[in-house]
Amino acid sequence: MLNLIRAVSRFLSTYTSLFVIACAVIAFFIPMLFGWVHGNTSSIILGIIMLSMGLTITMDDVRNLMKRPGDIFLGAVAQYTIMPLVAFTLTKVFGLDPYLAIGIILVGCCPGGVSSNVMSFLAKGDVTYSVSMTMASTLLAPLMTPLLVLWLADTSIEVNAVGMFLNILYVTVFPIAIGFTCNYFFGKRAGFKEFQSNMPAVSVIGLALIVGGVIVTVRPQLLTNGFGLIALILAVVFLHNGLGYVLGYSVGRLFKFNTAKKRTISIEVGVQNAGMATVLAGAFFANPENLALHPEAALCVVPCAISCAYHSISGTILAGIYAHMDKKKAVQG
Repeated sequence: MLNLIRAVSRFLSTYTSLFVIACAVIAFFIPMLFGWVHGNTSSIILGIIMLSMGLTITMDDVRNLMKRPGDIFLGAVAQYTIMPLVAFTLTKVFGLDPYLAIGIILVGCCPGGVSSNVMSFLAKGDVTYSVSMTMASTLLAPLMTPLLVLWLADTSIEVNAVGMFLNILYVTVFPIAIGFTCNYFFGKRAGFKEFQSNMPAVSVIGLALIVGGVIVTVRPQLLTNGFGLIALILAVVFLHNGLGYVLGYSVGRLFKFNTAKKRTISIEVGVQNAGMATVLAGAFFANPENLALHPEAALCVVPCAISCAYHSISGTILAGIYAHMDKKKAVQG
């Protein structure tokens, strides 16, 4: 049984993007399987994902965070300026509907994605810096995400910044703190390490459930608007994510980072915690009360759901490109 769990964990960690996309497709054609994933259920699942992140944080990571305040500060500034402003600019360039706009703005205003640490490892980046950046941006999220959304959102849409602050605090910071505390006290025990090693698979399943639940919510809108809506959002998500990689790498070059750190800041800036954006969109904009008054509010979760899958795919591809560049250089050298 234990070997089966390990095999499933390895499979999900290796094929995260394919699994998330498969669940999204299944949710579209068999909505009853994912219809239960909404509201508080989505928040609980996100909390479990963030708990899994906390379980990987060690005292060495905390010490590294303290040792590199300048680099971490620079990374946090890049995270919370580049992606929100690129998102806002794209909403204006494409003339997006206010609720579609709030979806991509939410993605831009969220912290770095948990999977960015794995991608940084695959890209031969600075993994310690990656973990530190993810920690810093996530701990800042309760303050930065609501403020940025409030600032950038269309004035016709009411933004509950206080509620968003509390929600992020409950479903991100608290679970991370609990996970870190458990790792601190039990991290050397063999049973705990086994449990710890399977948590990435739990995160993947959690992300897939959140995306599936979102697809069920927006299914009527997708059926009504068809391929045109998907193509539009894919174009926006592609540019948002791609510009994040390019501008993040440019920041590293500007401040003369070494190659590993340039790759890391590129991935950290480009890969967002779109799962968090999805939960926030469902809780504060596509909630039943608002949908009753504004059915089009369901659109806000579409960019978040697509970003969940797309960021995982593009980040993995980028990491593979970086790794291929190293192999090519080694052969030539």
